[in-house]
Amino acid sequence: MPEDSTAIDYVMEKASGPHFSGLRLDGLLSSPSKSSVSSPSHFRLSNSSFSATDDPAAPHQPFVIGVTGGTASGKTTVCDMIIQQLHDHRIVLVNQDSFYRGLTYEELEHVQEYNFDHPDAFDTEQLLHCVDILKSGQPYQIPIYDFKTHQRKVDAFRQVNACDVIILEGILVFHDSRVRDLMNMKIFVDTDADVRLARRIRRDTVERGRDVDSVLEQYAKFVKPAFDDFVLPSKKYADVIIPRGGDNHVAVDLIVQHIHTKLGQHDLCKIYPNVFVIETTFQIRGMHTLIREKDISKHDFVFYSDRLIRLVVEHGLGHLPFTEKQVVTPTGSVYSGVDFCKKLCGVSVIRSGESMENALRACCKGIKIGKILIHRDGDNGMQLIYEKLPSDISERHVLLLDPVLGTGNSANQAIELLIQKGVPEAHIIFLNLISAPEGIHCVCKRFPKLKIVTSEIDQCLNEEFRVIPGLGEFGDRYFGTDE
Repeated sequence: MPEDSTAIDYVMEKASGPHFSGLRLDGLLSSPSKSSVSSPSHFRLSNSSFSATDDPAAPHQPFVIGVTGGTASGKTTVCDMIIQQLHDHRIVLVNQDSFYRGLTYEELEHVQEYNFDHPDAFDTEQLLHCVDILKSGQPYQIPIYDFKTHQRKVDAFRQVNACDVIILEGILVFHDSRVRDLMNMKIFVDTDADVRLARRIRRDTVERGRDVDSVLEQYAKFVKPAFDDFVLPSKKYADVIIPRGGDNHVAVDLIVQHIHTKLGQHDLCKIYPNVFVIETTFQIRGMHTLIREKDISKHDFVFYSDRLIRLVVEHGLGHLPFTEKQVVTPTGSVYSGVDFCKKLCGVSVIRSGESMENALRACCKGIKIGKILIHRDGDNGMQLIYEKLPSDISERHVLLLDPVLGTGNSANQAIELLIQKGVPEAHIIFLNLISAPEGIHCVCKRFPKLKIVTSEIDQCLNEEFRVIPGLGEFGDRYFGTDE
């Protein structure tokens, strides 16, 4: 056996015995310096999970996911799979490796004795600052670390912008409690040690220009001891543990489903379980962008409003009761399905609510549609002007149609009328395109049993009771009477 290989074998064997997990070996640092991990920080952040807020106009903060595990455990693969499946959301991947401290001249002289797997090797303060800036909705310039020179590039950085999801990935992202407290979900990627070592050898020799002996020596001196001292103990903080890393597609799929649910859930949906916001996609955001633009043509406004209305109506129909039904297919097989609710009608609040009638008729053949006209005086005084409803409306489930829920006063008047006509509150589903938080509070507090289905919840009402950012007078824009 070659002499070099014998030396490496000896080093590997020593890794299973007593070891030193400080930042440096052989007295290069007389004592580990006080790390940023243990020092107080003005970047300390509170946990920002999606929870109900006292300010309904407060913007959503990004959903923060922490992904950790041993070296070469498949963390990056898991992150890539999550990003691919969350393709309809803006996602920023923040690698802890980007926040390595640049080595000093003395440290470079003894780079073989430097422990890159120790918490002190990272600039945790800057990592906290990065996440703080991203959570505030501002862009950030993430440094780029060169693993061959062990320095940050001075003339290059990675610009990242505002996002819906932040993924923090790295071997020690669970080590510092301040970083953990930023996370809404913590994932530990658990992979066999032999598999990880083989992957690390392949990565460091191919991507980082190192030889096998140096990789094994570093693994024995630093990587394995650091895993035992810092990484493995952090496993207890994980919300989800993924065995086999990226090979575990079932686990990743379940995680993505959970994230989808969290991203699609507005704070008010947690306060009022009878409020439903249809799942947001880039298509839906794009259509909202178009209809909210003040200079859009009437033809385009109507076209994209109709598309959004159709989605809201379809989602609303999904909340109606169904009965089981079996049918025989053309192949002679039996298919077990459901039958639609037969006792159903629509009621539009004149006149903007009439814009939603075509979508309802397209989804429900021959459906009866009633009308309610309410006079609004500054949206404070309400007066019922006209109503024409099916005579048997008390026996039906009712889809109440009004594209904008503002203060909720007119909606309450219409709902009160339906209840007076004998419609059970739980049989009413209120459909609209956008809702103001004030309107949701107003309606849900008074009628907690009905359901509200909307495509987006806006920020607030202004002093003129207009929804902000809103889309103006919907009826005038839709029917062309705004000129």
